[in-house]
Amino acid sequence: MKPYEHKVNYYETDKMGITHHSNYIRIMEEARVDFLDQLGWSFIKLEESGVASPVMSVEGVFKKSTTFPDIIKINVTIEKLSALKLIFNYEFKVDNEVVFLGKSSHCFLDESGRPVILEKRFPEFYADLKREAEANG
Repeated sequence: MKPYEHKVNYYETDKMGITHHSNYIRIMEEARVDFLDQLGWSFIKLEESGVASPVMSVEGVFKKSTTFPDIIKINVTIEKLSALKLIFNYEFKVDNEVVFLGKSSHCFLDESGRPVILEKRFPEFYADLKREAEANG
């Protein structure tokens, strides 16, 4: 997968001139959306197929501050895929130096909000995720 690129905007910085920590979760989502687009499963396609994948948890470790106008390259990989859960890892780099490591976990729900077993209900999506996970595992 091609890394997602995010240019730090001036408004994303705090009074000290560094990227405010709250923006990292939003940037993780941008990168995850791009990852799924590259996989061929846009959020629109997923929603039209009747699957939702809400965030269950988010973690982050800050290694170095970023500032305006840094270009952050984000590599998204699948750490774990199971019938009910998907865990993404995020590696943020500026000038090839790791500045942030993140993780998000997601479940899968149908239109009524009930958990679904992805492999049974959406086998094509599951197969594509599994193939990507194995390629980087």
